[in-house]
Order: sequence, then C-alpha cells, then structure tokens
Amino acid sequence: MSTEVRSGVTPRRPPPMAPMGGLRYGLMLLIVLLALGLLAGRIVTLHVLDRPFLQGQGDARTLRTDTLPAHRGMIADRHGEPLAISTPVVTLWANPQDVPEDSIQRLMLARALNLPLEELEARLERFASREFMYLRRQMTPQAAQQVLDLRVPGVYAQNEYKRYYPSGEVAAQLLGVTNVDDTGQEGLELAYQPYLAGTPGQRRVLKDRRGRLVRDLEVLRDARPGGELTLAIDQRLQYMAYRELKAAVAEHDADGGVVVMMDARSGEVLAMANQPSYNPNNRAGLDPRGLRNQAIVDVFEPGSVMKPLAMAAIMESGEFPRDVVVDTSPGWMRIDRFTIRDIRNYGELDLAGILEKSSNIGMSKLVLELDDPLVPDLYRRLGFGQSPETGFPGESTGTLPAPVRWSRSQWAALSYGYGLSTSALQLASAYTALANGGERLPPSLLRLDAPPPGERVIDPAVAHDLLRVMEASVQPGTGARRAMVPGYRVAGKSGTVRKTGSAGYVQDAYRSLFAGIAPVSDPRIVTVVMIDHPRGDSYFGGAVAAPVFSRVVGSALRLLDVPPDQRSR
Repeated sequence: MSTEVRSGVTPRRPPPMAPMGGLRYGLMLLIVLLALGLLAGRIVTLHVLDRPFLQGQGDARTLRTDTLPAHRGMIADRHGEPLAISTPVVTLWANPQDVPEDSIQRLMLARALNLPLEELEARLERFASREFMYLRRQMTPQAAQQVLDLRVPGVYAQNEYKRYYPSGEVAAQLLGVTNVDDTGQEGLELAYQPYLAGTPGQRRVLKDRRGRLVRDLEVLRDARPGGELTLAIDQRLQYMAYRELKAAVAEHDADGGVVVMMDARSGEVLAMANQPSYNPNNRAGLDPRGLRNQAIVDVFEPGSVMKPLAMAAIMESGEFPRDVVVDTSPGWMRIDRFTIRDIRNYGELDLAGILEKSSNIGMSKLVLELDDPLVPDLYRRLGFGQSPETGFPGESTGTLPAPVRWSRSQWAALSYGYGLSTSALQLASAYTALANGGERLPPSLLRLDAPPPGERVIDPAVAHDLLRVMEASVQPGTGARRAMVPGYRVAGKSGTVRKTGSAGYVQDAYRSLFAGIAPVSDPRIVTVVMIDHPRGDSYFGGAVAAPVFSRVVGSALRLLDVPPDQRSR
C-alpha cells in the first residue's frame, strides 16, 4: 500500500485558475502597451511633427540678433589730418531684476562705476519692474573691464563708438558735435549725418537665460562704416587763425569775433575761427554762445568794408571819369533829415582818396548821381542777400532790401555799408571777385578737386584798378597801415560799425572789421576779420582788426610757401 493509503489521508490538489485572474493580467498588459504606445507617439510627435515649433521656441529663448555698431566716418582737413574720429567705448547696462540685493556686491559695483551707493540703489529701485537700464555710457574699455571683472550678476556690456575731436576748441563750431548715441547734433556732423553715420550690421548669437553671450553663430549683415569727409580747411591755418583771434578778443576785452580765410583761386575755406568757443570733448560748463558758428550763421552791417564793392559799381557805370574829384567839405551833409559825417573834413578827394580816407560823404555824393540801382544790383550779383549754399545748418542769407521806393538816404547808406546785413563768409566770398579778376567764387567748406567756374560780376579792368587803390590804403601813414605784412603786398579795407539793439544803434558799442587780399601781385588768400564790441582804448577797424589780419595772413603766406612779391611803388 502506498503511503497515502496507509495514513488514511487523501492529498489536496491546487484549484484551477479563475477566469477573472487571466483577464486582469491581460488588461494590465494592454494598459502598459498602450502607455508605451502613447509615449512613443508623443516622442514621435515632438521630434517630427512639433520639431519646428519647439526649435523656434528654444531659439527664441537662447538665440539673439545683436546689432553691430557702424564706425562713424572720419572728418579730416585738406591734408588728411584727422579733425573728428570715432573711438571704441563700452556701455554698461543691467537687468535690475537679476542684480543681487547683496549690499557688498552693490557697494563694489557702485565704487567701480564711480557712483554713490545711494544713487545706484535708487536707480535699481526705479527700474525694478524693467529688464534694462543703463549703468554708465561710453566708458573706456579698460574701465569697463574693471566693472565686468566683479562678475556681478545682471551686469552686461555693449560695444559702441564715441566721437573724439583732436583739435578741441579750435574748429568746434565748424565741425559740430554728436550726442551720446553718436548722432550729429551741430555743424558739419549734423549736415552730413546720413553720409557719416554708416549702416549698422547684425549678428546671431547664442546667449544663456541670463543674457550672457555663449557663442557667436553667424554674421547676418556686416556693418558698413560711414564715409570720410575731407574739408577744405588747413589745420595749420585753422590753429593759427584761432590763436590770433583768441588773443585779440582777450586783449580788447571783446564779446567775440570771427576770422574767415578763403583761397582766392578756388573759393575753398582754408580757415574759419570763432570766439567764444568750447571744447567738444568736455562739454561741462558749456557756454551756449560758443556753439554758434558766427562766421556763417550770424549777420551784421558791414560798414566801410563795402566801399570797394560799391566803388566797383560806380566805376563800371561810366558816369564818372577816373580822375573825378569830389568835394567832401565841410565833412558832413544832410539827406532826408539824416546827417552823414566823415571823421573830419577831407576837402577834395579823387576816387582813390575816397577809399583811402573812407569818406562817407564822397561815396554818398557819387551814388546819388546815379539814376539806376547799380550798387544794390552789384551787391546781389556778389551774393549778398542770398544763401552761400555751403550746406551748413542755419547758414544765413543776410538782408539786401529790394530797391523799391527807397529814399535818398537809403541809397547813400548802401554805399558805405549800412542798410544791409551780411555774414563774414558772404563778405569773404564777395572779395574773391576783386582778387580773381572780377570773378566771384562760391565758398566751399569741402576740399575741391578742381576750382569751380567763377561768375563774372565785375569788369576785370575795374577789379584790377580797385586792387591797386586798396593797396594804397594799406601803406604807412594810412589808417589801415597795421594790416601790412612784411615782404608782401596787401590790399584791403577797414571798417567800424555801430552795433544795433532793440531800440536802434547802441552807444559806444561797435564791430571792428578788416577785409583784405594778399599778395597783390598774385592773390592767393582773401581774409575777413571781425571783432565784436572791443572795449579797449580803440575800437576802429584799422586799430583792432587790421593787426589780426596782418598776423594771420603773414603766417598763412609763409605756411603756404608763397614767395614774397615785389614791393609796391
């Protein structure tokens, strides 16, 4: 018998599997397979179907398009010497939301920026809701790096350019200035802003979530630098003219003054100095008067320096013989209830004597004999009352009233330089007609490759004769003798004009002028000097402006290697 039988115990067999247990197993397996299928489908969707969208979203958070600043074009003098250049600088900015509130880090940052801690914290508080604020603009790369070396979170750098003017105050009004964004605001910087500015470029970069640069990816568009501007001025002559003008203004305690020097052969402006001036590299405490380029923008009654031009119209009229004599006695005359005076009674004067003695009476009597408005007509052909067309911002046209129903006193006033207004540049341009055989040359602030065609406005014989008469006015014993230049023959005319105010002419306030040409044998330069309101013992043009002309022109002729000409008889 078997063991089971002997014991009397019947063995138990395991129960068969329940039908519901197999169903649960299959269901779980199905759920797992379904989950895996959904996961695989999602992976496929993300990597295939949604890939462009997700890639774009990722790029939007990491890829940036940065601006590549364009290098502003250089301004140079006629010999290529730099007058305005752009230097690289660094602007520091911050995301106020990322700058830590740690007092030690903020203190170190404030010291590196050379800012009071209170000011830095106040600015961070003011821009707390924004993601951008400037910390300091246009720092030197070395100073900016010292700040970046602190590794303060939320502080970043941006490369820019800053304008620098090597000549400082010497040519400030002509060149103008740019603002902190390197955009022209005054002078030629403003006039040629589109040409000088250039075109910024773009590059694609990879940045982290804090905005820090991770890698340069590609340049989308190269920055195109601005064009270079070559001026007509000679930096040597500009410095010399400014030095002499500044010294004269200080010597005579004047309000200011201008010097304009033009090339008699081309009309190019070789020097244009103004007083007062300013340092464009450091504008702290700037005097607003120094911003104005008085030589082009401001106008004044020119006075006796117009007499040679009026005499040209008189001589061209054919109404008077060259040896005509005018009686200027007793040194004054009444016209339309106005009294015209000379400094003293000069008696009988010929045409040369009228210019040499600067007789208002002689000029008035000659002009009043003319039936036609020959003098204002010539003035207009010489450019008075019209734009010089230099392109300089705010250039003045001056005033030349139309000859309609003028009184006799107005006719007379025009002959000795009253009743009209002009800028120093217009006056210098008009004098090129006397220096250039009767052809007036338009002024140019830019260097020219070739002289422009002149406009014939005065008969060549008349211009030649007037040049000799004006030379006789700059000789020993004359009022303009201080304009003489050793070794060179000089022709010119001085002038002294009353200043005007809201109530008419101002007592004891004058402008002193001298306009001249040198050398007479072969004219090379035309120069106009105006000193505004000299307060010294003398205010006459021959005593105040003529010496400036002599020093400026003498130095210029030597610098230009102009050989001395023969002395006049």
